Amino acid sequence: MKTQATLGIIIGNRDFFPDSLVEKARTEILDVFQKLGINAVLLDTNQSKLGGIETFQEAKTCAELFKKHRDEISGILVLLPNFGDEKGVADTLKLADLNVPVLVQAYPDDLAKMNVVNRRDAWCGKISVCNNLYQYGIKYSLTSQHVSAPQDPIFQKDLLNFVAVCRVVKGLKSVRIGAVGARPGAFNTVRYSEKILQRNGITVTTVDLSEILGKANKLTVNDQIVKDHLDSIKAYAPQGKTPNEAMIQIAKLDVVLKQFMEEYDLDATAIQCWTSLQQNYGCNVCTSMSIMSENMLPSACEVDVTGTLSMYAMQLASSSPSALVDWNNNYADDPDKCVLFHCGNWAKSFLPDIEISNAPILGTSVGVENTYGALDGRTPAMPLTYGRISTDDPKGIIKAYIGEGELTNDPLSTFGNRAVAQIPDLQKLMNYVCKNGFEHHVVMNASKTAGILEEALGNYMGWEIYKH
Repeated sequence: MKTQATLGIIIGNRDFFPDSLVEKARTEILDVFQKLGINAVLLDTNQSKLGGIETFQEAKTCAELFKKHRDEISGILVLLPNFGDEKGVADTLKLADLNVPVLVQAYPDDLAKMNVVNRRDAWCGKISVCNNLYQYGIKYSLTSQHVSAPQDPIFQKDLLNFVAVCRVVKGLKSVRIGAVGARPGAFNTVRYSEKILQRNGITVTTVDLSEILGKANKLTVNDQIVKDHLDSIKAYAPQGKTPNEAMIQIAKLDVVLKQFMEEYDLDATAIQCWTSLQQNYGCNVCTSMSIMSENMLPSACEVDVTGTLSMYAMQLASSSPSALVDWNNNYADDPDKCVLFHCGNWAKSFLPDIEISNAPILGTSVGVENTYGALDGRTPAMPLTYGRISTDDPKGIIKAYIGEGELTNDPLSTFGNRAVAQIPDLQKLMNYVCKNGFEHHVVMNASKTAGILEEALGNYMGWEIYKH
């Protein structure tokens, strides 16, 4: 999942401050980029004074360079080794018109070097630059400390978090989601607005479940592609007590779903499950969904399109798989713990004891023999970022809540995919979820990335965000 990011760099300069600071900053930031595996696009020292930007002509030159690399640049770093020219920075961003996230950095002064030759005043300059960006309507991010040098670990963490913000924003603005089948009749909770999503760059491609099942039924165990998929499924998870006939059904369905995703260049899927698949095809699709999610192609059940969008956003933030879960049960009388559950479609990363099994709850209505393909497994203790993106149709907006907690090793005797979550002030969160009409589905990710998501979804996507 991790790909080498490319950032544009603007080094601000102001003529009555020492030029040597600009020259040194250029060397320092390129060393940091190389260390962190980030590609840089910036002016050469012969294209402007020491590669910095101060005048309008220098802003034009830098903007043209950025435009040439439009498809590569996912964000821009503004570096202020001295006060910097506020208009030079703002004009560069306006002329380039890349519409990508911007991080503003400023160097700290050394108390022992406050003379004319070494004084920076970047503390003040950063305020002026941000003021201009605000006037221009350019969205921007800030470092966790007002001033910090590129060599500082705290800045380098800020920079990596910014790269993740850029990854989320770029990914969400072009994501393509496949909706397989109709929303189950009993699940009004997963309704969503395709039109609101499309206005935000999110495309939904629909297909009738009958088309998928029809193509799957035409395949046989003798088809090489079915054999190949069967082998990959067996390599992914132990078969357990799942009958061979059910494994073949799962493999055939897996073939067709993969073909659908490749045909429409999809990044994620939301699939009708409850209960059409079991009644009309005879197995669960959970194993295929788990494989897709593990391979960074997230898949949500019950045609929960905004659920899989949430999975994709968290995946982009953390570079690790996400899982769709139910806020399902209280955990004894602990107000800050709850049980997360689903029939069995979580990515393998969450299930060290993974096994292909059946879905007992669903089996009570459709027959357990028709529910093989659900996974069984318990998620152990690990970090937790949770959240949910939703379209609020009456308001015409996209909204989300996000937060962090822990998954614990507390005892839990049940079936399916299961975990125990510990979340500070969980009762307040549940109150917010219920009062604001969010779905019963939430997404979990084994990371601490709520701050990245808040910045990407709130600041840059412009969505209504609640960070718990």
